Amino acid sequence: MQLNKLLVPFCLAIALTSCESAEPPVLSGSDVVVVEGNTAHTYEYKVSLNEPAAKEVTFNYSTVEVSALAGEDFEQVSGTATIPKGESRATISIPVLGDLDFEQDETLWISYSNGMNVSIPNPFNVITLENDDSYSGQSDSGYTTPLSYPGVDLVWNDEFDGTSLNTNDWNYETGASGWGNQESQYYRSGTNNATVENGVLIIAAKDESFGGAPFTSARITTQGKQSFKYGRIDIRARLPYGQGLWPALWMLGDNISTVGWPSCGEIDIMELIGGDGANDRTVHGTAHWNAGGQASQGATKSLPEGKYADEFHVFSLIWDQGTLKWYVDDVLYNTLNIGSLSAFHEKFFFIFNIAVEGDWPGPVGPNTVFPQYMAVDYVRVFQ
Repeated sequence: MQLNKLLVPFCLAIALTSCESAEPPVLSGSDVVVVEGNTAHTYEYKVSLNEPAAKEVTFNYSTVEVSALAGEDFEQVSGTATIPKGESRATISIPVLGDLDFEQDETLWISYSNGMNVSIPNPFNVITLENDDSYSGQSDSGYTTPLSYPGVDLVWNDEFDGTSLNTNDWNYETGASGWGNQESQYYRSGTNNATVENGVLIIAAKDESFGGAPFTSARITTQGKQSFKYGRIDIRARLPYGQGLWPALWMLGDNISTVGWPSCGEIDIMELIGGDGANDRTVHGTAHWNAGGQASQGATKSLPEGKYADEFHVFSLIWDQGTLKWYVDDVLYNTLNIGSLSAFHEKFFFIFNIAVEGDWPGPVGPNTVFPQYMAVDYVRVFQ
């Protein structure tokens, strides 16, 4: 009996020591996907303990920009969260700034630090803001041209009215070879970088690594499927913008595989070299051919203000036996006499693409925002 009385406080001391040395509960959250929405709303992000708190738990939290931007995609929040004794969950309110812009999914972190009475083995989780807007939801404003002209027939067109690229007319060119210009993109096939929705072809240049290249894009051609000699060509498009971007709507001679470039000839219906200010509002219309070496002739058409990304414009080529003539919104800005230039009296096929970086545009600038898009409403050939 006396021994038992002595053991009681000893055992109690052991029990108290055991409680003091127990491992604290573990805090964790989950990587989540949140639909961005069209208006501002609050997402209630939840974190939890692996067991009820033996003591009151506190920790600091904050949101951290990754590709999502504070003040543009979400409101920055930070503070101290408390989980009372006996409970196991906390909620962090994160304001999400929804909009109508078609953009890539974007991410931010929710980070945790300075925990009291809690273990935090993973100091952050990823929140993905999922874009739920379509590019075709953007304004269709801008110049347009008719489906018919006096004295000519519509011999081929693509209005991009389906749900995918028509591979009876178009090919995907793929790879990251630099394409003769030290370009930095990998051209991918399929819908990652070229989609068709609600009557618009969308080519996307993205800041993502693939196949050893730091950017991805798409390059589609009608080679071997649709080619033409002479006629009027109308292409209605809205262009990307930003230093390092090089969108193009152009043509190459069908005989490139036998005579090579520049003997096959090249007609650049539209090229834009992105950059702040004048570059984003200036397009180039150029022809290249062989004259004992590469020869070329070109001119530019600049908007008085804004940029070619603001709305749709129609880039046209009128091509006959005597001349090539370039137009923007039916305004002539370049003419080339081709009477003696044999390259331009053969059939040519189309190429649509966005290049990233290279000899002409140079590196991507610090203000260039990705992804960037070229939207093509239609391409029409009249003869």
